[in-house]
Amino acid sequence: MKIPKAIEKLVESFEALPGIGPKTAQRLTFYLLFVPQSRLDEFAENLVNLKKNTVVCSNCFNIGDSDPCEVCSDKQRDQKVICVVEDPLDVIAVEKSGKYNGLYHVLHGVIDPLNNLGPDDIYIPQLILKLKSQNSKVEEIILSTNPTMEGEATAMYITRELKIQNAKLKITRIGRGLPIGSDLEYADEITIQRALEGRQEY
Repeated sequence: MKIPKAIEKLVESFEALPGIGPKTAQRLTFYLLFVPQSRLDEFAENLVNLKKNTVVCSNCFNIGDSDPCEVCSDKQRDQKVICVVEDPLDVIAVEKSGKYNGLYHVLHGVIDPLNNLGPDDIYIPQLILKLKSQNSKVEEIILSTNPTMEGEATAMYITRELKIQNAKLKITRIGRGLPIGSDLEYADEITIQRALEGRQEY
């Protein structure tokens, strides 16, 4: 039986997404086939506007509605602390804990030699440059990369580079409230809260 081209194309599009296998891609496609056209149009519009209506903050590299982002623009935030995370989902996770009021720096990845990702392929040079600035008020860096081999290697690299630039800078590692091998974005608020409270000098 020949599958209609429109269905085939959408299945292929879903399959290209992370975590979506062939069966799930087919289920999603056939689900959308039978929803009202108005909901489908709204879904398509949201998809089209996803990149059009978001920007990468030029200061912290988080995703937001404007540049600078909402966090960087908030003068009530503690300007002396920067929490370094792997991706924008981690910012959302930390914010949900309600226990952090500083700034962020989003790396958009980790050092991963197996996938040809070095320090210059993510936003590490920008972090170092930011902290070298004479206007920098930062006194503490919280390294909140995930507790994986790549996350640990990234944290160690950042620590070494920052200590070269500024030996007095306080560098802490997020506490071990997070299980080894897990991702920050999947942790609950209490776990993240305990991890932040239990951070240690690195």
